[in-house]
Amino acid sequence: MSHSPALSRRDLALLSFAALGVVYGDIGTSPLYALKECFTGPHGVAVTHDNVLGVLSLMFWSLNFVVSWKYIAIIMRADNRGEGGILALLALTRRSGTSKGIGVIMGVGLFGAALLYGDGIITPAISVLGAVEGLETLTPALKQWVVPLAVAIISGLFLVQRRGTAGVGAIFGPVTSVWFVSIAVLGFVSILREPAVLAAMNPLHAVRFAVREGWQAFEVLAAVVLVVTGGEALYADMGHFGPRPIRLAWYTVVLPALVLNYFGQGALLLQNPAAAANPFYELVPRWALIPMIAIATAAAIVASQALISGAYSLTQQAIQLGFSPRMRIVHTSETAKGQIYMPEINTALWLACIGLVLAFRSSSALAATYGVAVTGTMTVTSVLFIIVAHERWGWPTWKVALVGGLFLVVDVAFLAANLLKIPSGGWFPLVVAGLIFVLLSTWKLGRKRLSAIVQENTLPFDLFLPDLGKRNIPRVPGTAVFLTSEPSGAPPVLLHHLKHNKVLHERVLIMSVASEEIPKVPDDERISCEPLGQGFYLVKARYGFMETPDVPKVLSFLPGELEEQGHHTSAFKVQDTSFYLGRETLIVGKKAPKADARFGHMQHWRRVLFALMSRNAQSATAFFQLPPNRVVELGAQIQY
Repeated sequence: MSHSPALSRRDLALLSFAALGVVYGDIGTSPLYALKECFTGPHGVAVTHDNVLGVLSLMFWSLNFVVSWKYIAIIMRADNRGEGGILALLALTRRSGTSKGIGVIMGVGLFGAALLYGDGIITPAISVLGAVEGLETLTPALKQWVVPLAVAIISGLFLVQRRGTAGVGAIFGPVTSVWFVSIAVLGFVSILREPAVLAAMNPLHAVRFAVREGWQAFEVLAAVVLVVTGGEALYADMGHFGPRPIRLAWYTVVLPALVLNYFGQGALLLQNPAAAANPFYELVPRWALIPMIAIATAAAIVASQALISGAYSLTQQAIQLGFSPRMRIVHTSETAKGQIYMPEINTALWLACIGLVLAFRSSSALAATYGVAVTGTMTVTSVLFIIVAHERWGWPTWKVALVGGLFLVVDVAFLAANLLKIPSGGWFPLVVAGLIFVLLSTWKLGRKRLSAIVQENTLPFDLFLPDLGKRNIPRVPGTAVFLTSEPSGAPPVLLHHLKHNKVLHERVLIMSVASEEIPKVPDDERISCEPLGQGFYLVKARYGFMETPDVPKVLSFLPGELEEQGHHTSAFKVQDTSFYLGRETLIVGKKAPKADARFGHMQHWRRVLFALMSRNAQSATAFFQLPPNRVVELGAQIQY
């Protein structure tokens, strides 16, 4: 469980202000389309007095149950050394000590993470479209410009990603603050005209609506869930701000503003049912339409930016946890380690977002795609939380069943309602998640299999070093670093080097870089070194799943590490060091090698896919930040 560090009032206020933009951009733009979908969507209900109060009651209590209680009060306590998010929770689950059904748990968690990519694709498209559609309220003649303008805005947003989020991030808080103040004022003024709408706070209206409308009320849940999109984002961003600022921003600004606006839209519908076509913009006085469209568009860009940055962070975590091949990671800030840019992910998200806008062409059509990704991720988070609460926290069964059961009842109800939207667009996030799940799981299985093959070709040190002492191999000045994933013995790249070059450096480091299932590794635990004799050292560097390895930098700590052990050594100099890497060429035959059972079985198509991913992965030289002119690569063919 997390223990927030003490914050001064000023720091707490500043962090809460910053959290408004980064954490609440997604959920903050839901008023653009959420209530509209309940009445005009494919499963919308009639705009009657009782239905308006019933739907508003469902929205009000969904916000408080899912966000205020589930995420803010409970789920945010399940942190992995201060970090949140589904992959952090999955890593916490793997460290909980349970071995029952670990494969199934891993699969479920991985699919939940894959669904987040679908969310990252849909959010920019639906948020920007929902904002720009205000032009139709201004005049129907502008409808033809909605899609081209949305495409231009989204393209510009992805184009500026390479410059980093520091500049844009500076305006996140102010933009989102203006947005929340604006929607709160609009809602408050409308409520003053029809205060009877406040009766929707009574949960009996939700119950009566469900009983009265029956199946149609169940279908409407697929639109009601749009009010809680972004709940997963506030959990994922917990490590950037801490739980206290996120909670403060929610209760003092976000929740009141959202409730005021939703109830204001409801009050408008009680007076004018025809306003259901776009109740958000119908709240806006005609003279303020253009400024409000500009504010809404800016808020949509902020919401999109948060999801795009989240996709980068999620991919970085997946790489470090061994679920994804190495990709190029560009750090866009010298001071903020969390600000990264990933060109491949950026391009893929941009193309997918543009494709969605051109294919669906309206926020209403896109709403059908949205709920499946959100509710699927919410359900997976609840399942993982139940495991952590029981296995790691030691909650009694009755408490796990009560709290976790309530979570799952609500999550599964929302998920089941959204599954009805699969034919009309809900298939999209499932297809995206399915493809990403196949890629992530294939890479994990493939690396496990490849490690077993490499380990079989690794010569144990207790055999290698005595043999080396008998052979009188010439030693040359300098240091050689042999990077390996299996530090249990002399790696194949070292054996190949000896076989072909018949010479060794006077100091040889057998180095492995391990990824830990914690966000960040403390500097005093970063590196360990074990002298093996004859100038050989076994070096292990450790990184968390939120960190990017830097081998030359971590090796600079090596002399100090050895001094503490009583071994005197000269300072480590990159210019006097050669880095040796093995580059495996995977040969995939139609039939797996006979020893396949020893290495783990993989279907032929998975082995082909893994080989393709391996060929296109970022080079180890770039990923480990090695100086290219000091790297020697030795190739080897592996029957895979």
